[in-house]
Amino acid sequence: MTTSTVTAPPSDAAPRKDAAPDPARARLRPRLARWGFVAPAVLFMLLFFGYPLVRNVVMSFQHYTPKTFFTGEAPFNGADNWSSVFQDALFGKALWHTLVFTAGSLLGQFCIGLALAVFFNRRFPLNGVLRSLILLPWLVPMVVSGIVWRRILDQDTGVLNTFLDTLGLGGHTPWLTSPGMALLSVILVNIWIGIPFNMVILYGGLQEIPRELYEAASLDGASARRAFRSVTLPMLKPVITVVLVLGFMSTVKILDLILALTDGGPADATQTLGTLTYQNSFVELDFGAGAVVGNVLILISAVFAVFYLRANRTEGK
Repeated sequence: MTTSTVTAPPSDAAPRKDAAPDPARARLRPRLARWGFVAPAVLFMLLFFGYPLVRNVVMSFQHYTPKTFFTGEAPFNGADNWSSVFQDALFGKALWHTLVFTAGSLLGQFCIGLALAVFFNRRFPLNGVLRSLILLPWLVPMVVSGIVWRRILDQDTGVLNTFLDTLGLGGHTPWLTSPGMALLSVILVNIWIGIPFNMVILYGGLQEIPRELYEAASLDGASARRAFRSVTLPMLKPVITVVLVLGFMSTVKILDLILALTDGGPADATQTLGTLTYQNSFVELDFGAGAVVGNVLILISAVFAVFYLRANRTEGK
């Protein structure tokens, strides 16, 4: 008796090892991998920037007082906070002082920083040592710098007035106690603090300019001043944009330096939007008004951030 074996035909449902991969799944994997790397940064931005920003905007439309921390009640009051802040004469003064302080600081920091960057772009003995020493004001905490300069600029016992008195130039200048001198003094101190940042960034930009351009300009008979205008400044334009925009965004909201030097005085002569936010929120405990001024600062910074991104995109094209 013979037994015959019948082989069943292969089923179409069985998986085939040589089957082509699903194109949709193949595209999905790298996309998920990219989002996996981006997700922590997005989550961080939402938690530490997005949420506080939204809360600050909401708070500007609420009657938010110390009682709110205990009761949790912060009734909406419409635009009352905004109207009261904008109608306050101190807000106008603070806005003007902020513009003067920011413009004066940026102008002084940039001009002196560029001059030092051009100076150190040459090779000479102790170049690196001197550049390192100039970085010291940038490394010192802002509050420490403010306290030290407050002692230096003291009208009666300050080192600066004592030195000027020794030279016979008058040693009783009220650097920080006169409404006409206080803002200028704060600007000068901030210039001293910001020079190293400008010098370092601009020095790095100068190092990237090809030396062949200067050699070609020299062969064409261009003077050093002409070479600076025709070669250095155009090649340094992207770096200058970065320095000025980042400098603006860090200067317009300065608080600790002014608090350490003058605390917004005398007679509100150095009151800026940053100090006004602090005064409304933590001195007068009017958190709604403080949120309004803070939102104005955020709006100003956002405008210049957009300018910075557009400038970079234009340079990239």
